[in-house]
Amino acid sequence: MKLKLLQILLVSAAFGWAISIYGVFCSWDSALVQLKGLGADAIPDDPMLDYWLRMAAGAFTGIGVFCMVLAINPKKYSAVIPFAGLFLIIEGIILLVHGIRLGLEPIPFYFDVTFCLATGTGIWLLRHEAAALKQGKQGDTAGDREACL
Repeated sequence: MKLKLLQILLVSAAFGWAISIYGVFCSWDSALVQLKGLGADAIPDDPMLDYWLRMAAGAFTGIGVFCMVLAINPKKYSAVIPFAGLFLIIEGIILLVHGIRLGLEPIPFYFDVTFCLATGTGIWLLRHEAAALKQGKQGDTAGDREACL
């Protein structure tokens, strides 16, 4: 059960990040409409900003693909899962600090922070489940068995 929850959190993280693939392929005008819909002020038509959008969208999509790989085969990648959880927690803290510093509107700021902190904390707390499966324990430790007796 805990392993399935870990996988659900990893898949959630995967989709939350990989949705950025839209930014890789959309037109600049479409990107401006989406960014303004998320609360951005007027954005100049600047080729460098267009380039940075594609760079960030590509990197975010890569993080999503990485999380999906972990979700598909958590046993194989059990040693990396804690780092994914820590990354999301650290990213959530970065977003929180700078969102407050910049005085951002609640949407999407609160959602982004909550998403990173919730998925990251969940993955971190369940990080040992895939390793337990790898060792043949399937998420059931001796301590859990003794506590039930």
